[in-house]
Formats: sequence, C-alpha cells, structure tokens
Amino acid sequence: MTQNNACYTVGIVGVGKIARDQHLPAIAANPGFKLVASASRHAQVEHARHYTDIETLLAAEPELDAVSLCAPPQVRYAQARAALLAGKHVMLEKPPGASVSEVEALRDLARQQGRTLFATWHSRYASAVEPARAWLANRRLRTVHVRWKEDVRRWHPGQDWIWEPGGMGVFDPGINALSIVTRILPNEVLLHNATLHVPADCATPIAAELDGIDATGVPVRAEFDWRHGPVEQWEIDVDTDDGLLSISEGGKRLVIAGEPVALGAEREYPALYERFHELISHGSDDVDVRPLRLVADAFLLGKQVRLEAFGRG
Repeated sequence: MTQNNACYTVGIVGVGKIARDQHLPAIAANPGFKLVASASRHAQVEHARHYTDIETLLAAEPELDAVSLCAPPQVRYAQARAALLAGKHVMLEKPPGASVSEVEALRDLARQQGRTLFATWHSRYASAVEPARAWLANRRLRTVHVRWKEDVRRWHPGQDWIWEPGGMGVFDPGINALSIVTRILPNEVLLHNATLHVPADCATPIAAELDGIDATGVPVRAEFDWRHGPVEQWEIDVDTDDGLLSISEGGKRLVIAGEPVALGAEREYPALYERFHELISHGSDDVDVRPLRLVADAFLLGKQVRLEAFGRG
C-alpha cells in the first residue's frame, strides 16, 4: 500500500511492450501517482501529454515530480541524468544501465540533487522471493543451481537493441535470476568463469553458463539460454542441509523440502511503484548494482564461443 496520501505526477519515457504491459497498469492502480506525460518516438499514451523525447518533456513539464524510464539500457544514463538535473525523481527499469559505472554515477548525482533514484529489479518482488530469503537466512547451503531459459523470439520480437553492445543479450532475462539470487542468498556471490555463446550476427550472447561460489565457498552455477521453448524454464534450486529449496515459474512457485509453500498473489510491478512512492516520501534511494556487476563480471571473465548466425529480428 502507498505509505502516505501524497500524489506525485509522473511521466513515462519509452512506451514499448514492458511499459504497456506492466508500468501503465501499475501506475493507473496506484493512487500515489498520476501519469500526466509520456515521451516516445513511436508511441503515445492515451490521456497523457505526448513528447517525442525526454528533453522536450522536461522542458514542457517543469512541475513534473518523477519519471519512469523504460527505454533500452543503452540510452538510460543520458535520460536519467537529464531528469535528475531537472529535479525529477527517477525510476529505472531493469537493467538500470549499460554499465555499472553509469548507475553508480547516477546514484551520486541523485544524492547531490536531493532526488530519489530507484534501480528496480522486478523479479525480486515475485511472491516466492521473500519467503525463500527468510528460510535460507540461517541454513547451511550446499549448492545453488539456476536455470533461466526462454524463447527470445517470443519475448523480444524485432528488438534489435538486445543484440547490440549494452543490450546484454541473454543476460536481459538472466539478470532477473541474478537479482533473485543476490536477494535470497545470505552471502555474496563471486563469479569464477563463464562461457558466452555468441551468434555470428550478434554482439551479445544467446546463451551463457556461469560458475562461481558464494563468499563461504558454496558452488553457484547459472545456465541461461534464449533458444528454449515452448515452455519457459525459470528455476532456482538451493540445496541445504535441511532440504532443497526450489523456486520456479520465475518466482510464482516455491517448494521447500518437498512441500509446496502457499504464496500471495503476483504483483511485481504494483509493488515496484509502491516502493518508489515510499522512497520519494522518505527522501531515500534504492540502488543495488550487484546483479549488474555479476553480468559485467561474466563479460570480463567469459570465454566466447562463436555460433552460426541466428537470424536476429
């Protein structure tokens, strides 16, 4: 629930699939926000003032309280910087930027400007995450195994930006799993090596395997693949001395030691906007770069395996 009665005006930048499917309904359902403007080169939002770019929006809407940035990560830094310098609170769709240094620079700027910066990880708000985190807090872990696989043509049809530098390729969904892992495990994850499978017509991987440990030496393995289907495999298994904890369906299901756990309704994006409202109201920020840092480590440590052309688009 929204923490106080303040209603903040918000503009949305980047009116693509994720904005229409998730952000717009979440904003409409939250009495703490009122959508008044949008910026997009190719799409408009009904009942909101429209601009073709964020610079025009910021110049025309000086009273705007906040912006939600849903454009691809390659342009996120410039957009967020402009909004913060204009005195707006900023919410970043995941991944929060094209690099760790960009996001850290934005966090520093937001604090200098006295504005909220919220780097969102929507999968952390899946209903299985907090119960899993609480159960694992005092357990002795043995192994962690992540399998996050889906069909890129279903989830990113015609989105060429994912195959360009900064687009992250299969890490675009894979970072969702990493955001959950870094939330539920009681210790930090350290990557040791990675294998990145990169099609000849792409700059980013279509599949990847990551191997590392947590800070106590527990093996952590993740397998990401964009050539999987027709049923998605979004699973995280954590083996402990007290049994196996299994998250599936991206965080909608949780089984502990063979017993299904009753979970609340799925409301990832409504919860994000409730959190954004809370942060603005309390003059604070929420910027965790650990999932993005693990992706950066994968590119730094990863061995590339070149594949035949995928036929992107």
